[in-house]
Amino acid sequence: MISSTRQPFHQDGNLLHLSAAMQRTHQKAQQALAAAAEKQARTPTPFILPGIKETTRAIPNYIARSAIFAPVRRGWRTMHDDTVFLESSNILLKGSGKQLSEDHADIWMHAMYLQTTALLGEAPVINRADFLRGMGRPTGGSQYEWLHEGMKDLARFTLCIEARRKDGSIKYSYGNHPSTRVLAMIGGFDYDAHSACYTIYADPRWAQIFGNREYALVDWSKRLQMRLDLSKSLQRLIGTSSDIQQKYSLEILKERAQSTGRMRDFRISLERSLAELEALGVIAEPRIEAAIKGHEQAVWTRLDR
Repeated sequence: MISSTRQPFHQDGNLLHLSAAMQRTHQKAQQALAAAAEKQARTPTPFILPGIKETTRAIPNYIARSAIFAPVRRGWRTMHDDTVFLESSNILLKGSGKQLSEDHADIWMHAMYLQTTALLGEAPVINRADFLRGMGRPTGGSQYEWLHEGMKDLARFTLCIEARRKDGSIKYSYGNHPSTRVLAMIGGFDYDAHSACYTIYADPRWAQIFGNREYALVDWSKRLQMRLDLSKSLQRLIGTSSDIQQKYSLEILKERAQSTGRMRDFRISLERSLAELEALGVIAEPRIEAAIKGHEQAVWTRLDR
């Protein structure tokens, strides 16, 4: 005869209370670690990015791999509300605000470059005409309006980002817990109409996200020659990997480009962009080939390093 025993009801309840208490303790510990990491990141540190210079820009790998910036059409853009852009065991990246375009990526990378030219704890001040020239843009009324609207979009777009080390411990965490603030793409800016200059405020926490060389270098001169936004998007993606041979499924590339049209139309756009990148010497031997289970993938050899 087989018999079984069951814990008295009050003991089961005690176990549940104990489990809930342990979960609360773990959650508080995680929040405390995130708050400590943020407090440390608020301390002004030199915004130094090895490899960045007048002809090179930089963008954090997690941002570059995601669809936060995408080759979307001008005009109506998706409004995001805590949209998950990347999620894995070592990263959670969410964004809120209007979908950002490759034009916004140009403005943001140039603004971050200017931050590296400022003294510790100071915000860079730059004439708006010089800002446009630095992006290869003409100066004029419509371009000034384009720049100002882009700056406002970036200031309104916020991130929740949490990165973990291989052992699971938190590397940094912004906006993912109640104890930490969300992170704006641009912390803010002032415009002085008298001097026609912008003062750009970058959140000091960006220095930690760029830390340990966790960023892609972008050849600025080649980027300014690109006519296709999808080419610019792919240039950022290519820079996040040191692999010489790179492969991406068309489904992943289409999703990352925030493309909602037909796959065959996206495929045509992709072929044009790959040809442009090849002509500029960013990649070699680009092609689209069959992959596993009949799916297609884009393949190329990275040259731009």
